[in-house]
Amino acid sequence: MLKTDFFADVDKSTIDFYVQNVSVDDIETGIHQHKKSQLIYAEGGIVHIFINDKHWYLPARCFMWIPANIPHSILTYSKNSSLYNFYFKTSDEEDNFYSDTNIYFVNDLLREMFLFTKNWNGIILEDDKAKYNFLNAIKSILPEMDSNKLPISIQHPFPKDKKLIEIGRFLMNNIEKNYTIDEVAKLFGMSTRTLSRKFKESLGMNYVRFLRSLRVSKSFELIAENQYNMYEIAMMIGYNSLSAYSNIFYKVVGVRPSEYAQMLNKRKN
Repeated sequence: MLKTDFFADVDKSTIDFYVQNVSVDDIETGIHQHKKSQLIYAEGGIVHIFINDKHWYLPARCFMWIPANIPHSILTYSKNSSLYNFYFKTSDEEDNFYSDTNIYFVNDLLREMFLFTKNWNGIILEDDKAKYNFLNAIKSILPEMDSNKLPISIQHPFPKDKKLIEIGRFLMNNIEKNYTIDEVAKLFGMSTRTLSRKFKESLGMNYVRFLRSLRVSKSFELIAENQYNMYEIAMMIGYNSLSAYSNIFYKVVGVRPSEYAQMLNKRKN
């Protein structure tokens, strides 16, 4: 689990910039908030961010901006992923960009700036002029990224119920298998009726829709890795045909998975 005990330093009013860059195989934080705005960028894999009971997908080669004082939690199971976290002091008088939660494509210049800070961690004081001015430059150009706003902002409810969270993790770890709700209920020691009611009351959706959302989530990660063709991805997340996967992806996202892959590649090149 990613430690969050550094937030006391992040929240100091005298601190303008704080950096926390980590290389991990998995990250899971509890719900937390801080007085500074946060920029999250993952080099490799996909990050799941939960804000106001909504589940955001942060794909590779994108960053997410979270304004100050917004409760959120972060989760990723991506292997060998580098997570870049920048905390910026912001004010209401600044550009509207800084007050909106959203996800943006990273252009080559901004990506290189993020990567340049790979070995930075902790408070960046004004006395360290080189680093301080560099972070100030990153912050100042962020409003120019508004045109790079991700056209697909996928969100859906995420369970608060501990048993459903446990079931969600189980399904994600076995995403290629086609477990029915009856089988899952039996595995977790409850009746199908009870489990169905939990999904309806906690999420407002049924088991099938929840499983579908997990599969689409996993496919975002696999597409971003750029190591598999669409047929292979379909098989890896439990669909027995490319057309079935493509149709579900289109229903949830609004574009075909091949179109989404083209969007990512276009931004990379």
